[in-house]
Amino acid sequence: MDGTPPAYRILTRRLILRCWEPTDAPELKRAVDANIEFLLPFMPWAAHEPTSLEDKITRIRQWRSHFDSDKDFTYGVFDRATGQALGGSGLHTRGGDRAREIGYWMDHAHWGQGLTTELAAALTKVGFEVDKLRFIGIHVDPANIASWSVAKKLGYTLEATLRSRLQQADGSTADEMVWVLHAADYPNSPCARAEIEAFDAAGRRLV
Repeated sequence: MDGTPPAYRILTRRLILRCWEPTDAPELKRAVDANIEFLLPFMPWAAHEPTSLEDKITRIRQWRSHFDSDKDFTYGVFDRATGQALGGSGLHTRGGDRAREIGYWMDHAHWGQGLTTELAAALTKVGFEVDKLRFIGIHVDPANIASWSVAKKLGYTLEATLRSRLQQADGSTADEMVWVLHAADYPNSPCARAEIEAFDAAGRRLV
């Protein structure tokens, strides 16, 4: 990241994306428990839910540790007006050097409002303008139409569909669509026009 600190808090018009804190554990558990049936088709980790509050605290501490050590960047997604946890997302480092992969899930009661598009645009903007990435990917099951529609809407290009790459919660596999946005194409994408504010761990403005 060329010494640039990561964005610990990102504000959009309706959302707050920030590094999870252990005090968020009750809200995380509430949100996950309320969405298990909607997460199961596409999120393998949902097969192990529900888990205890203590498990959520442990998981958040791991996410925080990885965030603080620049190993991976998992964000909680919160309603800006109420502070309620609405889901999770991340700029994940599994894509390699100066690359990220965006993942996301949203509370089913808030589907159809454009919130996932809003958060993905914000993370894309942070990825290119703060982290100076080469490219960002969104990997998704072809059956998850709502998810890959977000990528398409934001200017990502479908570069490949990999056969039987995704492990499902029931043990089966599914194909994997790989949507990518490159730095050269970012300025002409809708993400570049996203109105956000981003701050580092000390609250200093990044964007």
